[in-house]
Amino acid sequence: MTSTSRAQSFNTAATQYAASRPSYPPTLFDAIEQLTGGHLTGAHVADVGAGTGIATALLHERGAKVIAVEPGEAMARECRKALPEVPVVRGDGNALPLADASCDLIAYAQSWQWTDPARSVPEALRVLRPAGALVIWWNTTAFDVPWIRAQHERIARCCGTQQVPATRPGDSDAIRLAGLTGLRVTRRQVRWSRVVPLDVHLANIGSRSAFLVLDEERRRTFFVYERRVLRDAFPRGEVEETYLVDLLMAVRP
Repeated sequence: MTSTSRAQSFNTAATQYAASRPSYPPTLFDAIEQLTGGHLTGAHVADVGAGTGIATALLHERGAKVIAVEPGEAMARECRKALPEVPVVRGDGNALPLADASCDLIAYAQSWQWTDPARSVPEALRVLRPAGALVIWWNTTAFDVPWIRAQHERIARCCGTQQVPATRPGDSDAIRLAGLTGLRVTRRQVRWSRVVPLDVHLANIGSRSAFLVLDEERRRTFFVYERRVLRDAFPRGEVEETYLVDLLMAVRP
């Protein structure tokens, strides 16, 4: 299964994605403003790989003049529905449909991994204004929470994906893995959590690309078992999900 196929798989679950995926904490955007030394209010921002507009909405609420860039038709449709006042254009990070030096900030929320840094980094630098910032972040697994780590291991076994070690990469490793070598990059991590009904938690897991490309029987078997495990762990039917947002920011020279 190619990365392109996995990236395109989100279009089959756009509504599920919009309803169940976690958002981001206000402290993340506080950190972005601190690192950039400016305010998001009035800033020209492109949210690339915007999906259904989760990060787009938060940037818009902060007062940014944001434009959403999304390659998937169904995902872009959900974004337009949720944010009719925000421009949504079709495109991806490897060939941004934006003018030179038109943005103060380019954001990638959960989407940088679908780009080719050899193309997406020069594109970001082309579109950013002088001293503009490329900001990428992910809600990552809180491996120090025992039930979350155990669930991650079950997901990895089911989907045949690589199990991520409990220790997180150092700053230099994170920059290298993101393909941002050669840029001056700052890294921050922000911990947060949310409490959601069990069904929302399971729908969130099911909206991940690794599950969207699985055959129906394998997917069904996993979720029947996972529901049983979680009912025992959370008898009230509410799950506290804990995340560690990994934030990387590079300022344009």
